[in-house]
Amino acid sequence: MNPFDFLVLGSGIAGLSFALKVSAQGRVAIITKKNRAESNTNYAQGGIAAVTSREDSFEMHVRDTLEAGAGLCREEVVRAIVQEGPARIAELIELGMKFSEREPGPWSGTRELDLGKEGGHSKRRILHAKDVTGREIERALLAGIARQPNIEIFEDHLAIDLITSQKLTHSRAGLPSVPPVGSTAGPGEAPLAVLGQAGRLSSCGPNRCVGVYVLDKRSGQVETFAAPVTLLATGGCGKVYLYTTNPDIATGDGVAMAYRAGAAVANMEFIQFHPTCLYHPQAKSFLISEAVRGEGAVLKSVEGAPFMDCFHPLKSLAPRDVVARAIDSEMKRSGADHVLLDITQKPARFLIERFPNIYRTCLQYGIDMTKEPIPVVPAAHYQCGGVLTTVDGATEIEGLYAVGEVACTGLHGANRLASNSLLEALVCAHRAAGCVLAKKRPALDVTIPAWQSGQAHNADELVVVSHNWDEIRRLMWDYVGIVRTNKRLQRAQKRIANLQEEIHEYYWDFIVTSDLLELRNIATVAELIVTSALQRPESRGLHYNLDYAQSNPQWAQRDTVLRRKV
Repeated sequence: MNPFDFLVLGSGIAGLSFALKVSAQGRVAIITKKNRAESNTNYAQGGIAAVTSREDSFEMHVRDTLEAGAGLCREEVVRAIVQEGPARIAELIELGMKFSEREPGPWSGTRELDLGKEGGHSKRRILHAKDVTGREIERALLAGIARQPNIEIFEDHLAIDLITSQKLTHSRAGLPSVPPVGSTAGPGEAPLAVLGQAGRLSSCGPNRCVGVYVLDKRSGQVETFAAPVTLLATGGCGKVYLYTTNPDIATGDGVAMAYRAGAAVANMEFIQFHPTCLYHPQAKSFLISEAVRGEGAVLKSVEGAPFMDCFHPLKSLAPRDVVARAIDSEMKRSGADHVLLDITQKPARFLIERFPNIYRTCLQYGIDMTKEPIPVVPAAHYQCGGVLTTVDGATEIEGLYAVGEVACTGLHGANRLASNSLLEALVCAHRAAGCVLAKKRPALDVTIPAWQSGQAHNADELVVVSHNWDEIRRLMWDYVGIVRTNKRLQRAQKRIANLQEEIHEYYWDFIVTSDLLELRNIATVAELIVTSALQRPESRGLHYNLDYAQSNPQWAQRDTVLRRKV
């Protein structure tokens, strides 16, 4: 057993920030399934939304966030995160983060932060490092981590399941410690849905997280990590869908593990589809940042006609849910498999300097964005729901915290305002660290049994795993995408239930592998998304159901909360 004071699952901005802040008070293990820099943070192009200009204000940022969230944001959470943003930005700069600056004006004589503008924002407030902001944040944080002797990073380690006192009690009583994959207490039972006021946590009895079972992908061995505090910072679930801007690691592991452990999961029906992913047969999940539209790019049909005028007063800078649905509608109208993003009216030098990574990548595929429009298509991008937490990252399970995309604090509501995600990760990681350090951590007086493989043997038909993985992603794209219907959702629910039986057999019959564990997690998350979508008979924000095309005022400020029956 590997004992630590703090376990951090994930190595993005949330996990690294938390680890840095608690490392002075104990030993920290950062568990990451790939290398330490591989995370959704690393792929973030746009930047961090924060009030740093005299022309901006907290009230305007709050208002923009609430409007984008379509009536489901928790206003007190929004205000806390927006108001604490500038202090966290200052810490990041002190750590070595270098944001882009603009040349001084003829009267000022001093350089200022170059603030970008993105959809839904009324002011320029996006701090960025050209178009590789996430990469620069990772660099600065990892440099800080390297200076802390109390932090140990375990690369190529994939968390399997959380270890809780409740599971250990069941195990000692001879009961199964983990129920069938994607199920509740027994086969055929749907998750328990609780519709309540936004962000409310409930007590589920004395259940404490004491550690996690982890697969060392290089050795194939399962190791046991124990600690009184575990932080989920595992990111999102974009790989549940066939087309996504997310890296391969985004398989919803944290949501699936927390749900299986008994934590509440909220608002998983709200999956944000980024409107503009590069459309090219050889390009894999390359995002064209919303900042391109912020600098004047116009969405056009394949015939070259602007079409956003018909959908929203802000045209191409409308909120992401509106833009994604508009593109989907235009593609259905024309029969085309993409639309065009045109910024050729801007000087070539400006585009190359402002978007060097996007320019170079497009050029690799034969597209010169300074001379021709970029072909784009929507793709799954961000989960606005997740493990239900307070603004301090606390879950319903003692000792278990969740921060970043894996968590549902109430900031994003039914639709995330662009670039609020990195802001949330910074602020909530800081608050979670403060919350943890203010409490007296209990000594771990538990015996955790070693992982038992039993009669499991090596799988001889890995094609089944890859086939099921592909089928889930395709059916989620076809039936649970940008536009939904009850019939499509019910079809998806039925097929996912059948697939889970196969996955369940594989999980218990064969020695675990990373592919099998990730398949198990995307199946669980897919079920949660479908179940949540069926529980909300209206259209709101990112959840658009043709059978209930209008929002229902009675459903404002009502979360869809799912808990596993125990």
